This record gives sequence, C-alpha cells and structure tokens, in this order.
Amino acid sequence: MNMRANYQVNATPQFRVLSEDQIEEIYFSALEVLERVGMRIYSEEGVALLRDAGSRVQGDRVWIPSWLVQEALTTVPSRIVIAGRDRNKRVYLEKDKIYFGTGSDCPSLVDPYTDAVRKYTFDDVYNAARISDALPHIDFHMSLGLTSGVLAQTYDRHQFLAMLKGTSKPLVITAVDREGLADQYQMACEVLGGPEEFARLPLFVVYIEPSSPLNHSVEAVEKLLYSAEKGIPMIYTPCTMCGATAPMTMAGGMVQCLAECLVGVVLSQLRRKGAAVIIGGVGSIMDMSTSILSYGAPEMVLLSAAMTDVAKWLRLPMFSTAGCSDSKVLDQQAAIESAVSVVVAALSGANLIHDVGYLESGLLGSFDMLVMSNEVIGLAKRILSGITVTPETLAVDVIERVGPGGQYLTQEHTRRHFRAETWLPTLMDRQMRRGWEASGRKTMADRVRAKVLDILEHHQPMPIPAEVEARLKAIVAEADARHAS
Repeated sequence: MNMRANYQVNATPQFRVLSEDQIEEIYFSALEVLERVGMRIYSEEGVALLRDAGSRVQGDRVWIPSWLVQEALTTVPSRIVIAGRDRNKRVYLEKDKIYFGTGSDCPSLVDPYTDAVRKYTFDDVYNAARISDALPHIDFHMSLGLTSGVLAQTYDRHQFLAMLKGTSKPLVITAVDREGLADQYQMACEVLGGPEEFARLPLFVVYIEPSSPLNHSVEAVEKLLYSAEKGIPMIYTPCTMCGATAPMTMAGGMVQCLAECLVGVVLSQLRRKGAAVIIGGVGSIMDMSTSILSYGAPEMVLLSAAMTDVAKWLRLPMFSTAGCSDSKVLDQQAAIESAVSVVVAALSGANLIHDVGYLESGLLGSFDMLVMSNEVIGLAKRILSGITVTPETLAVDVIERVGPGGQYLTQEHTRRHFRAETWLPTLMDRQMRRGWEASGRKTMADRVRAKVLDILEHHQPMPIPAEVEARLKAIVAEADARHAS
C-alpha cells in the first residue's frame, strides 16, 4: 500500500484574524479593566452577588477580581443546543459550527407590495418569520421588525407570538424586562408541553445587552439572573461604537467589549453554575461623517471575526453579525456589504450569525435583503466546504482516459460528481444574454422580489394547535391588561 507520512488535510478553508498571543493580550487587558476600572451594576441583587463572591464594591461601582472571572469560565458551558417548535430543527452552538439568522427589532420595512417604507405591524412580524421559515440557509429567527400598534411595555409578547406562529425554527428573542422574559418563557413552555422539555432543548435564546461603556442596567441584570435560574440560554453582549461608546482603536474596543461580556459570564455562574452564556457583540465604528453605527463597515466584519477568535479561545459560543448593510435599498452596495460580511463570518466559525436582512444601518428590516442574503449564505457555505483531495477526486485515470483534445461532459466521473462539486444558484442569473432577454431581462432585485411574494402567498409554516394558541393569546392579553392602566 502506498503510504504517506505527515500528511495534513484542510477539510475547509482556514481563516483567523488574531494570533493566540494577541488573544491573550486582549483577554488579560479585559481582566485589568474589570479589576482596575470596574463596572457600574445598577441591580442591587447583582451587586450583592458580586460582593459576596469577593468583588470590591462602592455603591453601584464594582471591581471584579481576575480569579473570579477565571473561576466562572470553568463552569460556563462551551456547548449549547436549542431547537425550534419542530424539535428536529436544531442549532448546535459549539466550536466552528455556523448558523445564520435574522436580526431583531427594526422599526420600519419596505412594503413588498407597494414599496412604501412604513412601521412593522404584527402581521409583518409574522410574515418575516414565515420568510425565514421558508429559506433553507436561515437557521434561526429573530424578530426582523418591531411590532407597532401595541403597548410599549408588552410589545415583546406580541412579537414572540407572531414569531412562534410564523416559524418552527429555533428563536432568539428580546424582552422588555424580567417580567416580559418570564411571560415569553411561560409561552414557550405552553408550546413545548412544560418546563422539563424547555430545559431539555430550549426553544429560544434571549438577547441581553449591557450599556457601553461599562454600564449594566437593572433590566439587563435581572433578565440575566432570571435566565440563569430557568435554564434559558442567554446572549450577553454589548453594541459598541469605536470612537463613541468604546475606544477608537479596534483592539481597545475589543478589550471593553470582552470585559462587558465577562460580567455576564460571572453573574450567570454566581446565580447558577452551568448557566449557558453566549458572548460576542455588535461591534463597529461610528462613522465620523454621519454619526451612524455602520453595519456595512469593513471594521465591523473584522471586529466580528476577531471576537470569534477570542470566543473560541475561551471555549464560549459566539454571537456575530452578517448579511446587513448601510444602504437604504436593495442595490449594489447592499449586495457587496452582505456578501463580504457573510463570507467572512462563515470563514470565522462564529456560531449565531445574526442581522441578516438589515438595511439602513439596522433601521430597516428588509424581506428582500433577507431573501438575497440567503442566496449569499448558500454561496458562502459552498466555499466553506473546501476541496476534497482523494484518488477519486484527483481524477488522474479520467484525465488519461479523455486525453488531449477530449471532453469530460459525457464521462461517468462527471455524472457522479457534478452535483456535489458545484453550487447551483436559485436567484443569480447565469444565462447567455439572449436567454436573459427572452425571459424578461429581470434584474437580481426583480428575482428577489418575486421570491418574496411567492413565499408570502404560498408558504405555510407548521401550525400551532388551536388550544395552545389560545393559551398563548391569553398570556399576551393578561400582560396587556396589567400595563393598560
């Protein structure tokens, strides 16, 4: 047998931003911030937990010792599994497993029938979930829009109901406060048949955000502690703007972001060892000419990939960003920014990659952008599949058989491999000009909109049993009644 020593195989392309030495510098700098600068924790319960565990406290200012962080990192899970209403639709958050999903809570959308920009309604939130449900490369769903026409204190329950009805995929939710999270947890338990099934395979992850720089609100900490108690996986990540709410340098922005994330790790483990935490964040620059948090900036792509390196080094799941743009419409800019961010996020090995479908720097949740980015994700996954090198794929015998001047189209080898070796687009056009003109000269935007309308008019998600839906609506109605006065 022909044997080869020291033969290495790259099953996928290899990519990273930071060396291990750089990661260690960022980590140790974050520990120094926690010890030397401290954080403001606006929850008395959170402050008490940290004080009792050995942190130095002065009012709401808390300085967390390095040993406490390192102890928490020994008990926080490196692997989290969630599943949708369809229990077979699962997301495995572990090193280098990638999953793409929408972002949440955009105030506006482009009406797919009139092109008018308007606020999201309950039906729009439901339709966004249906579109995610129909797209093969969207693995989880966050509410792409912010429900209007309901009480500000209870919008999250209405959104959750719309999401549950619209998709059977795993969910990432937001919550107004601890009470809102508790109501949504109760709704999830109704859907699953009880808290035991939620504990076995959680239906959702809750997104919780500290307030940069170095602040942790009452609402954020209370949601974190409730999640730890109930076994709800939590994302605890800031939204940092380099030059505004974080240092201008990307390394400095990462240090602050990581320090803020680590507060969530420590608090969660103090409440319950083994509580599941996902770190990362939406880190970008403040564009100095417009003052926006740029969702299309190369710095956001770079920061997300670099934070993924850090999260993997810490053995923690990573919440990343891709498939979004600062453009106001689905145009060339949107396509460029979506494609670059999706490919780099996929190569980085981040776990929950969200914000697919964002336009206008996160103000516009676009059905068109979501559908187009689904195509980009399929392309990126083909790049990630790499090149298989075996005697069969090296094809020396086939090359000999065809010989100079031959052709490979009729070879059995071609028939065996063409489906696995080539990615077939569903929206990108590869026709010759004559065929493209004969089929109506449709642009990418035309094809995307047609796909959106086809899903809206034909796709039906897995239904919720009528008696379960009635109980869900009752929970939402009770929340509305509590806050109506």
